[in-house]
Amino acid sequence: MAMADAKAGPRSGYATVNPYTNEVLREFPSLHGEQIDRVIERAHRASGPWRQRSAVERAGVVARAALLMRERYEELAQTITLEMGKLIRHSRAELDLTIRILEYYAEKGPAQVADQPLEMDDEGSAVIRNEPLGVLLTVQPWNFPAYQAIRISAPNLVLGNTILLKHARNVPQSALAIEALFADAGAPEGVFTNVFVEVEDIARIVESPLVQGCSLTGSERAGSALGEESGRALKKVVLELGGSDPFIVLDGDNLERTLEAALVGRMHNMGQVCTSAKRMIVMADVFQDFLDGLAERMAELEPGDPFDEQTTLAPLSSERAAELVIEQIDEAIEKGAGVVTGGRRIDRPGAFVEPTILVDVTPEMRAYHEELFGPVAVVYRVESDEEAIALANGSQYGLGAAVFGSDSERAQAVADRLEAGMVFVNHPTASEPSLPFGGVKRSGFGRELSHLGILEFANRKLIATTPTDAPIRDALG
Repeated sequence: MAMADAKAGPRSGYATVNPYTNEVLREFPSLHGEQIDRVIERAHRASGPWRQRSAVERAGVVARAALLMRERYEELAQTITLEMGKLIRHSRAELDLTIRILEYYAEKGPAQVADQPLEMDDEGSAVIRNEPLGVLLTVQPWNFPAYQAIRISAPNLVLGNTILLKHARNVPQSALAIEALFADAGAPEGVFTNVFVEVEDIARIVESPLVQGCSLTGSERAGSALGEESGRALKKVVLELGGSDPFIVLDGDNLERTLEAALVGRMHNMGQVCTSAKRMIVMADVFQDFLDGLAERMAELEPGDPFDEQTTLAPLSSERAAELVIEQIDEAIEKGAGVVTGGRRIDRPGAFVEPTILVDVTPEMRAYHEELFGPVAVVYRVESDEEAIALANGSQYGLGAAVFGSDSERAQAVADRLEAGMVFVNHPTASEPSLPFGGVKRSGFGRELSHLGILEFANRKLIATTPTDAPIRDALG
């Protein structure tokens, strides 16, 4: 496809736009109407034979996908960096985690979906049989093009569901690469399908009687819309939405390690992570040392080409992403917030924003309530554990949280009282294949990864068998 004028912008719904140069590289047409229906029908036709295969056989396809991802590792990393702008080493780190997820479910998945015997009070036997629901729609964001898609797909393919992937409009080549990965690993046609569709056409997929469930990782607004559509259609839905994760510092012991964790927690993927450490809540006696140390480290980050191994500050994913972050910063400053470092666009081509620290942020400001999806940390000073907990919980979000402290009993006590789906003590919020991922409040519901994630879209069917000579009980007991 011919290269478009870099200044003209994409002319179709899906396009690769290099955030480092703002150049439009490739464009892809969207499907509409009956084209979408045919894709759904193909996924439905594939679901019958796919579920009839053993879980071990399905896991073999996922295992081969992991091997292929290793073989295509550098090519995939380059594609991710090209499309959404992250540092090349961050793209590789994403693929490292993604491969581990594939390997985890290839190894553990069959046992996780195996029959679960139950005890009965009298004669007979009972079992929970974990059966696939059928065709699933998953709507995924751009910030982790491989990890996000595989996080939901790997367990569900082992379970026996078939997948329709509606990926973000700015990572089309990443989406196609994942589709090719599963096809080349032996997944039959229709088992994993990438669909380029517009937002207004998602409802057509959700409403189809051939689609049995939906998942979304993205914004509150997108989650609310998909949740509403799924509710009307009576479809199971799992939502992983925004986050404004607290990063609580209880003391100054091992401050260098805490600062390293804060920098990683806030600046990985340039802060474009739902579980980024967005709100630093620091005890008064260590506040200034922490603030100075974090400001020094953030100011040292150097913008450049994300493909350059020496670059430490990448662009954001798009011009619009950069503009939104600057709008949030400017509004906070206008209402009295202080800027410790950063706060502006960087005067160079590309979607660059200075690493920024805000203080004195109050409830009247957008930065207090909204998710800051970029290189911006808000640092608060507190006088007690009670104040830290109240501030941490005083958010509409409840995705992840981190607590740092040398007194493990104290840190655990704080962690126990945080309203979050995931709390890490003495480590930034992270993702691992064996750990459940998900939140509470407006951060969504349901879990992905671990033994919990593989059963979200399962029919946990009870089969109870009674001997033919056993007495018949009253149906209501």
